[in-house]
Amino acid sequence: MFNRYCQEKLEKLLATADIRIDGGRPWDIEVHKPLVFRRAITEGNLGLGESYMEGWWECRDLEEFFFRVLRVKADEKVVTPALIFWRLLGCISNLQSGSRAFAVGEHHYNTGNDLFEKMLDTRMIYSCGYWKGAKNLDEAQENKLRLVFDKLQLKQGMHLLDIGCGWGGAAQFAAQQYGVSVTAITVSTAQAELARVRCAGLPVEVVLEDYRAIKGRFDRIYSIGMFEHVGYKNYREYFSAVRRSLKPDGLTLLHTIGGNMPSTNGDPWSCKYIFPNSMLPAASQITSNYEGLFTLEDWHVFGYDYTLTLREWLINFEKHWPELSEHYSDKFYRMWRYYLASFAGSFRARSIELWQLLLSTEGLKEGTRIPR
Repeated sequence: MFNRYCQEKLEKLLATADIRIDGGRPWDIEVHKPLVFRRAITEGNLGLGESYMEGWWECRDLEEFFFRVLRVKADEKVVTPALIFWRLLGCISNLQSGSRAFAVGEHHYNTGNDLFEKMLDTRMIYSCGYWKGAKNLDEAQENKLRLVFDKLQLKQGMHLLDIGCGWGGAAQFAAQQYGVSVTAITVSTAQAELARVRCAGLPVEVVLEDYRAIKGRFDRIYSIGMFEHVGYKNYREYFSAVRRSLKPDGLTLLHTIGGNMPSTNGDPWSCKYIFPNSMLPAASQITSNYEGLFTLEDWHVFGYDYTLTLREWLINFEKHWPELSEHYSDKFYRMWRYYLASFAGSFRARSIELWQLLLSTEGLKEGTRIPR
């Protein structure tokens, strides 16, 4: 009886997004195990995602499915006890404390360099590309790097700090194209190891370190796709660390995914399987924490570019799955596909955003134009 109730409730929710159960359209879902209804209604996205990983349901176009669900905010109509507890946990605990800083590196970024080499562009940039005028993923990522460094007004001989450097692609590009030196930090041992190889012979130092341990003073500081791991209880500490590490007249750029409303925790499924202890900042959570430390020079929004980026990552992942499957399970395949497609749909629906903020210590000179 309860499962029947859950089925009817899920059918009504999905109908608001024009999604049918066992329908024939690409975004409709095909149910293989009826227990998916109970899990979706009682556990929300955690249950929906785990049941997909187990093969309990299928959908030919997962991106479109999530776009439709999130566009009409059908997900907000499922508030489970588990979700309430999850939000409360984020209020009472600092899930992104210094002692937890390396958890996401070990869980996600150390998944396997072979996976990311096959999925990403040639520079292995694991963040949103900038698709203005780009014909492919490599061009979109180079566009993004030039956008970042031109906004920072790099000059030859400057010393940069890269917070959350990934596999070193951005630091390598800055050193090669702009004639600067870079200190690059990461919490992933696998990233640090490969970044050192990729940046060999360049004025790039790669350090396994949390942002709270930053030492030295820098002309410019940037963070690309790392702020999602900082946590709202640590935002002020992050901006304070950046401020004391910048030289006078310094600039810092923050490239981050954002949410439309303040939150205290991340999505339960994503935190459990993809990005442990992650959460998306709201605009108000960012601005209130840099006030008194920085002047806002620019706030650039281009979330749809992340949909385009994620689509390319998914195409690459599926293209190379035959060789990747030697090291990863079928369950991992379904998990990774769910991750990439759901995020692509989320950006399309404007459920989540992509922002670049440019902040100065003393205010830019009159007449300065910010590149686009």
